[in-house]
Amino acid sequence: MNHQYDCAVVGGGIMGAATAIQLAKGGMRVLLCEAQQLGMGASGVNAGTLSLQIKRVALMPYALKGHAIWADAGEAVGFKESGGITLAFTQHEAQILEERMTARINAGAPIEMITGAHARELEPHLTERIVSASYCHADGYANSSLTGAYYRRKLADAGVHVLELTTVDEIEPSGDGITLRAGGSVHAARRALLATGAWTKEISARLGVPLPIRVRINTVSVTERMPKLAKNVIGHATGLLTLKQSTNGTVLIGGGWQGTGTPEVGRGQVVAETLTSNLRLAQYALPELVDARIVRCWTGFEANSPDFLPMAGRLPGWDNLFVLCCVRGGYTIGPYMGRLMGDYILGREPELPLFDPIRFVEKHEQASSRSH
Repeated sequence: MNHQYDCAVVGGGIMGAATAIQLAKGGMRVLLCEAQQLGMGASGVNAGTLSLQIKRVALMPYALKGHAIWADAGEAVGFKESGGITLAFTQHEAQILEERMTARINAGAPIEMITGAHARELEPHLTERIVSASYCHADGYANSSLTGAYYRRKLADAGVHVLELTTVDEIEPSGDGITLRAGGSVHAARRALLATGAWTKEISARLGVPLPIRVRINTVSVTERMPKLAKNVIGHATGLLTLKQSTNGTVLIGGGWQGTGTPEVGRGQVVAETLTSNLRLAQYALPELVDARIVRCWTGFEANSPDFLPMAGRLPGWDNLFVLCCVRGGYTIGPYMGRLMGDYILGREPELPLFDPIRFVEKHEQASSRSH
């Protein structure tokens, strides 16, 4: 069979785009299909936080590598290494913060524990009710709304054939390759990658390998422009707050508070009760936000696996179909995971281990056998 492409990548978020670029640099002819426009899913609607203080310990080596890639991209993605402070308001929260940050420090993160007084020296507008805090000079953020434009240029430079606004309707084995039916056309490739984020659950089920993917509907808000209130990224020991002030004065507020909706239906909906809780916590940390007006709120779908680690490897039962998805807080590590997956598909040994999806299929089979 005449294969038009060496690899077809389904999904134009950070992970799909980064993988496609790595494959093209390795000499492959690559097709990338994106149902919307590049970076319009989770990659483009998240809060843009690049904080090592909120990364899982097992993913710290990947987060450090990903952070370096964002730093190299610089102004093209609005990267800023502002520093980050995570706050505890009670003794119980202080204990949680100490335990979590100690584990991250041991995993290589440049984090230090500081007093509440020190936190207020760094950020004078913070509340006086801080019991303890942690600080990381490497924390910062990028502008997630620039994701699509940035990767569009990078993909073009790498020679990847990109089809935006093109839904892949069918993925079928065909001889020694894969056939994709997308946008009214048929594309043949030797192999394919699913990098479809929250949509991977439904797609994997259609392919006969239902992956145990959960979907969160995270809420993000932005205020009007305000006087300078914070230089650092501000977080909370529970992980329920991320707050940063952009160079234009607007304050971006997130923290994983949930909206409603499903990926199959479309954009999620903001829930007033959870939005209010998020804003109250932000105001508690930075009291002068009481004067702020919220100008926009939105949601984004975040896929994660039962163990909150990526799914990266061959789709179980397929020889030439791969999957890369499911990283809570994947904005930071996404570019690096794409590089690793690209190397894996190219037949190279990845610099750091991948996360084979077979672990969930094996657990499901073992559970089924025990029930019979």
